Amino acid sequence: MHVSEFDFDLPSELIAQEPAGERHAARLLRLSRTNGAVAHTSVRELPAVLSPGDLLVVNNTRVFPARLMGRRVPSGGAVECLLIGRDKAGSTPGGEHAGELWEALMHPGQKLRPASRVVFEGPRPLHAEVLERRFHGRRLIRLWTEDGGDVDSAVDTIGHVPLPPYIKRADLAGDRDRYQTMFARARGSVAAPTAGLHFSESLVAALRARGVDIVEITLHVGYGTFQPVRVERADDHRVEPERYEIADAAAEAIDRARADGRRILAVGTTTTRALEGVAAANDGRVVAGRGWTDLFIRPGFSFRVIGGLLTNFHLPRSSLLMLVSAFGGHREVMAAYAEAVRERYRFYSYGDAMLIT
Repeated sequence: MHVSEFDFDLPSELIAQEPAGERHAARLLRLSRTNGAVAHTSVRELPAVLSPGDLLVVNNTRVFPARLMGRRVPSGGAVECLLIGRDKAGSTPGGEHAGELWEALMHPGQKLRPASRVVFEGPRPLHAEVLERRFHGRRLIRLWTEDGGDVDSAVDTIGHVPLPPYIKRADLAGDRDRYQTMFARARGSVAAPTAGLHFSESLVAALRARGVDIVEITLHVGYGTFQPVRVERADDHRVEPERYEIADAAAEAIDRARADGRRILAVGTTTTRALEGVAAANDGRVVAGRGWTDLFIRPGFSFRVIGGLLTNFHLPRSSLLMLVSAFGGHREVMAAYAEAVRERYRFYSYGDAMLIT
């Protein structure tokens, strides 16, 4: 399929810039995989929509404040840095050049050549040196703290919440909580698994009272979630690898649900990629373990695990919209998106939700 087949027009005022009240207050568009029928309700009604015995699988990754603001040394020019992830080489040896190796996007990129140095100031200052240029504007950098302490701790102290680029405002103190799901435990993402943002303690309690089970897995969301699709044919796109971990208890709960014929619903595209990626590598079974998945799900993909998907509304021409179209049907999903625009749903990370069953 051509990437242009996943395009749609979206008025800019429908791109949510703030969360809407309580976590479970978002609207919910329901789409039937059987006949393409669309219905409108709200996330707070999920307990009435789901069935006893359903198993919800959520992503418990935690977003870290990956956006750093600093200045060049010695010129003092402003620098913005988005940490994408640790380089697989890990760290550099001790001594003067000790530090952690990270991949990052940096602005202004044209001035940040190898050997350039930057300081990110604050209660726990961080230093950075550009080691090499990489594709699509990326840099390999060395990070170290002024006091020789833990880099993660310093990032958590001085970093900013990495809100997506379509949220046209600076991050606020409230985003540190609101851009995390209530399940967030495992630090490692540069973007929230946004379908999980809709869950509150009261909603989870109501779901459990309904007889809906909830199990957690981990997939750390990388920069690839924002990465534009730069090819014309969807089959030519590649998704960046992301780290996952599935605990023994989670794998056993999923296996029991499948053996019992119960429905498994993924909360978000990240959860979907982890479950289906592991199943694809293990003859259809979800097994415990950790690793990396670069599974790219697009129309034509055969789902082995999930029977339902709760997700937010995604960017035009994005790999995430392709995943949703693979599960719900391309024509049906694009028609549902057109309906969501007509009904003035709120789009993207802080927006409304969609349930496909």
